[in-house]
Amino acid sequence: MNKINQVFATRGDRKLLSLYFCAGCPTLDSTGDVIKTMQKRGIDFIEVGIPFSDPLADGPVIQSAATQALKNGMTLHLLFDQLKAIKDDVHIPLILMGYLNPILHYGIEAFCNSCVEAGVSGMIIPDLPFDDYLNQVKPVADRYDLRVIMLITPETSDDRIRFIDDHTDGFIYMVSSAAITGAQRSFDDAKQAYFRRIDAMHLRNPRMIGFGISNAQTLAAAQSASAGAIIGSKFVTLLNEAGGDAEAALDRLFEALRQ
Repeated sequence: MNKINQVFATRGDRKLLSLYFCAGCPTLDSTGDVIKTMQKRGIDFIEVGIPFSDPLADGPVIQSAATQALKNGMTLHLLFDQLKAIKDDVHIPLILMGYLNPILHYGIEAFCNSCVEAGVSGMIIPDLPFDDYLNQVKPVADRYDLRVIMLITPETSDDRIRFIDDHTDGFIYMVSSAAITGAQRSFDDAKQAYFRRIDAMHLRNPRMIGFGISNAQTLAAAQSASAGAIIGSKFVTLLNEAGGDAEAALDRLFEALRQ
């Protein structure tokens, strides 16, 4: 069974936590240590960002991290080498999150093959058109038992959501708002109504909510209406402030999520 599906199948009523960080930031060689530290501290999924020069869906924190990673020399080939080096030590799902252009340059088949060799369980490609996913990416990913995670937003129609639910596996990434990534202090009534609306659809796939989660209030709101929460910008900020010390960054993150 794919590791992503396995986590959801065995979680019971426990709410999950997924963290994002950008590979190669703040230092080029920290990827393996950050992942192993997250695993040790009980994180359920890890989204490993593939740095790209034009990350349209990302806010300034993740854009800056991607810029720094590229300056540091991070490439997709190097990232796969780093992941292969720790494959035997990592048992939780790794999900690569990146934009379509570098993956197309790498080659869809080669990318999926390298994912398997590096112990990756799935991918999130925010700018992948759904038709291209169905016709070009899904057939290849299915052969390699990889999960392609699709995003929905408050503007996604119910019909479209059900179509996505019918043609994907793993989980659905619920974006809390149509805005770019970034920490928020709270979720307003409109966002929480969106959470409840999707929850009431009783979709086949579990859902994880991301974008804007940075404190106890936003974490509780996300977890109450889904299988768990995804945190990106807040952790990236803390990791940068800690100079790449993942232990220190996680200490500060868990403290913030209690407040």
